[in-house]
Amino acid sequence: MKNMKKRRNPIELANVTTYPLQDRINKVSVRDFATLPESEIDLTPFLASLPNILKAPDFLALVDSIVAAYRREKPVIVMMGGHVIKCGLSPLLIALAKRGVITGFAFNGASSIHDFEIALIGETSEDVAAYLQTGQFGMWEETGRWMNEAIQHAADTGIGMGEALGRRLTEMNAPYNAYSILAAGMQHGVPITVHVAIGTDIIHQHPSANGAAIGETSFTDFRLLTELVTELEGGGVVLNFGSAVILPEVFLKALTIARNLGHTVSHFTTANFDMNQQYRPVENVVKRPTEMGGKGYTFTGHHEIMIPLLVQAIKSRL
Repeated sequence: MKNMKKRRNPIELANVTTYPLQDRINKVSVRDFATLPESEIDLTPFLASLPNILKAPDFLALVDSIVAAYRREKPVIVMMGGHVIKCGLSPLLIALAKRGVITGFAFNGASSIHDFEIALIGETSEDVAAYLQTGQFGMWEETGRWMNEAIQHAADTGIGMGEALGRRLTEMNAPYNAYSILAAGMQHGVPITVHVAIGTDIIHQHPSANGAAIGETSFTDFRLLTELVTELEGGGVVLNFGSAVILPEVFLKALTIARNLGHTVSHFTTANFDMNQQYRPVENVVKRPTEMGGKGYTFTGHHEIMIPLLVQAIKSRL
């Protein structure tokens, strides 16, 4: 009872020790990333040979919906978790963004961190278990300081987190920007929004973290994503790649605001790609949003196989 009455004060982060990013051992390198074929590959005969059974017709219908959205100049929004970047798929998604097929990205915090580190050093994904034992997990100086500085600048200037991180990478001419979706978004005018929960990301552990700035800039991005969602009516597409909680919840709220403000957002397509189908993506991306006239799909499989197949199928249809 005596301990229960003791006043507890929030921990101070000023004395946290950080370590050079270059000293970290990583699991993922751009050396292993997916690459674009040297020449165009036409999958049309292969796609035509698929059985007209179970998920094959759904896959073809989704590809056709994405191509139709591109031709009608409707949004194709890709929501994605960090594992997609760790699977080396950024070059493929950047290629679709350059071509104008993907018109917007929504990241969770992990996606932004892995993408930012890839741009900086061409590597990402530390050994969490090993570094957790020594108190080093996530305590990497450049990642935390440079990302938090960009976020603070975004809060000071009224822009979103995604734009700020992309600007920072572009301005510093990071060595591996060619592999960064954040940098590509800035280069090609594709909006990227970042949606975080305070305390979920390694950069929140750093002395440079400012919770107010993180919250404000992620909230700005939430409102920007909502603006993109208002344009989905009449053939837009929303793809969720591997975000199990944050982005399905964010999308559902953005859709609610869009409809609340009087926008008709009913006839559009959604799809969830993941290694396991989980409650929130299925309900909040695939089922509930499309009940008024849209169409939702689920596809279960490894990202490093399913997403390249989807990208190449789209390119073959264009």
